[in-house]
Amino acid sequence: MPCHRRSRAWGSTGTNRPLRPCRRRARRGGSRLADRGRTVMARRLKLQFVAVTCDEDFFRPVRKGMADAAALMDVEAVFTGTKGVDAAEMAALARQGMADGVDGLALVAFDATAFAPLVAEAHARGVPVVAFNIDQGKGSAGTLSGIAQDFGAAGRALGRRAAASIAPGSRVLLTLHDAGISALEERRDGIKAALEGHDIVWIETVTGHQVKEAARRILAILAEKPGISAILATGQADTEGAGLAAEQAGRMLYAAGFDLSPGILRLVETGHLAFTIDQQPYAQGFYPVIQLVLNLRYGLMPASLDAGAAIVDRANARRIRALSEAGYR
Repeated sequence: MPCHRRSRAWGSTGTNRPLRPCRRRARRGGSRLADRGRTVMARRLKLQFVAVTCDEDFFRPVRKGMADAAALMDVEAVFTGTKGVDAAEMAALARQGMADGVDGLALVAFDATAFAPLVAEAHARGVPVVAFNIDQGKGSAGTLSGIAQDFGAAGRALGRRAAASIAPGSRVLLTLHDAGISALEERRDGIKAALEGHDIVWIETVTGHQVKEAARRILAILAEKPGISAILATGQADTEGAGLAAEQAGRMLYAAGFDLSPGILRLVETGHLAFTIDQQPYAQGFYPVIQLVLNLRYGLMPASLDAGAAIVDRANARRIRALSEAGYR
């Protein structure tokens, strides 16, 4: 079942009124871009986000960022997505949106090959498409921009910080919450690259994107392989699951991972997670709305942005937790 969340802006209708022209007379005729700009300025724009695993708590600040930007720009935005990793279902949601009159699309482009035909079709219809959260191949699908973390660099940052606490030759559990997601694979590869000289014995598993199930699967592996001394996670659900497993395991475990949630921050504060890396999902919802609206109204081309790799540990977790609970982090 797809999920749908709608945000309607409540700003003044006057915010869309074009600026008063100067006295100098413009040339007659104009361009198709100018005609298009006048058309979209005359009505409220409709934007659609299409996400993967949209019931995951990670997307809560993405939805808030989308809603705040929609209010600021006086447009309508709807957040849709699939329960699992399903490119075909995501494409179907986007095509239905275009059939219903959507003006712009934001897409979790985790598979450039699968989404390239959809993006080409949208652009042929005059519907701009930007990527958010994942932009595999950095525009290879044809998206106009990508608002996403540099996943490989973020993985290397995690590996370098963890290296000081993981002894050479250790057995390390490396987790992904879903298979086939390029972002998680890039983080995994970055972690391994940063720890290449440590002679690590890697044990990999897919946990699922529900936190309790992730913790259950991790605890089962820890029971089966008691020599594991560290857990390094690549996404939100498995990071929180790793922290819960470390809390319940009854022995010392080093655990770290990615993303934020109230649960992850609690586990950082209690020391069951050494740290987590934040990719600023609020920005991943906010900037696509701004870029799509500027493109549709004024023809301004979107630009890719690195969402960042901020370290959150016990030193700053309390301050970040208040922002997370408010939906911003």
